[in-house]
Amino acid sequence: MQQIVTWLFDYAFYYPLVMSFVWMSGGLIYYLRWERGQPKRVDPPALESYPFVTLIVPCHNEGEQVRETIAHLAAQRYPHFEVIAVNDGSTDDTGAQLDALLAEYPQLRVIHFASNQGKAMGLRMAAMAARGEFLVCVDGDALLDEYATHWLMRHMVSSSRVGSVTGNPRIRNRSTLLGKLQVGEFSSIIGLIKRAQRVYGRVFTVSGVIACFRRSAVHDVGYWSTDMVTEDIDISWRLQMHHWDIRYEPNALCWILMPETLRGLWKQRVRWAQGGVEVILRYTRQLLRWRRRRMWPIALEYIFSLVWAYAMVSIVLLWLLGLFLPLPPALHVPTLLPQWHGVMLGMVCLIQFGIATLIDRRYETRVGRNYYWMIWYPLTYWLLSTATTVVAFPKALFKRKGTRAVWTSPDRGVR
Repeated sequence: MQQIVTWLFDYAFYYPLVMSFVWMSGGLIYYLRWERGQPKRVDPPALESYPFVTLIVPCHNEGEQVRETIAHLAAQRYPHFEVIAVNDGSTDDTGAQLDALLAEYPQLRVIHFASNQGKAMGLRMAAMAARGEFLVCVDGDALLDEYATHWLMRHMVSSSRVGSVTGNPRIRNRSTLLGKLQVGEFSSIIGLIKRAQRVYGRVFTVSGVIACFRRSAVHDVGYWSTDMVTEDIDISWRLQMHHWDIRYEPNALCWILMPETLRGLWKQRVRWAQGGVEVILRYTRQLLRWRRRRMWPIALEYIFSLVWAYAMVSIVLLWLLGLFLPLPPALHVPTLLPQWHGVMLGMVCLIQFGIATLIDRRYETRVGRNYYWMIWYPLTYWLLSTATTVVAFPKALFKRKGTRAVWTSPDRGVR
């Protein structure tokens, strides 16, 4: 029993420590290999060709921001494109606003669904109606940078094996502590992880809020799954298991709204965690084949994170039981307050945040002023990650097969 408890504590400490070093080293390798010396974002390199591109924006109750979103899509510096907006059974004035915008933007087309069919179905219908072979998909509250399509297409025209390119989401709303923490998270956690995963060959997921797809690749894997709670994670895995390449392009910026209430953040992160578990449960058997071996690192990384979450919960439960029951010394957890382990993890996390901030200054010069707030992030992130994973795993495990994932309006934060 003593040995098991020791292993539990060692794993809870060493997993985040090791992964921080993996992400930092991978992020630095990516920067030195692909980012350093690149042209400025506003001066992208010329492309060999400029194929026609379809910009897709699925919308559900986006009346407050859909005009701004369409305006940014129409302002792309890329020469040849169209815009398809899908009004997915909105109950507000989204449909009416989109119809009014048809007169302002001749490159805009609108598809209306009578009822809520879900984002995956909206993407499917738009892909089938698209005139372009390349699809740039954004969310209905996102503001796409005017040069983003050009940077995404740089990868598509460079290799016929590129099935998707994921962009660089940036947080728009930063008026609260949760907003500031998420600015640092998207830079030092999400951006750094994508860089590291790109270095070792496979990306866990494209960013659903901004991603470019080759339509023939999407057709090859059967389009987006309508029964997965996170269609972006699912299609990322299916593309890569069919040997399509996924790349990360940090110059393809997209400004997004994120939750700034605990309730909204909780719902979002439970959905993300459930989506990851659903993918692991659905595709683990296929991953056992040798031809899919390049997917093993990201699969193992996610499985280890699941084990870590339950290890943390076990430690907390032992501490709570020790408050009310006499436990054997081998099971006694005296305190949850940070000891030297916690101090070391905190220092490594701050180093990670510092490295990511220095890399990201290329895309947002004032991102470093959020570094002060990131001292709170390790505690917030670990608690949230642990709790959402523990809740999401049984939800994914006992989810009824074939249930369609439909829209639920998220928390858009304080603006």
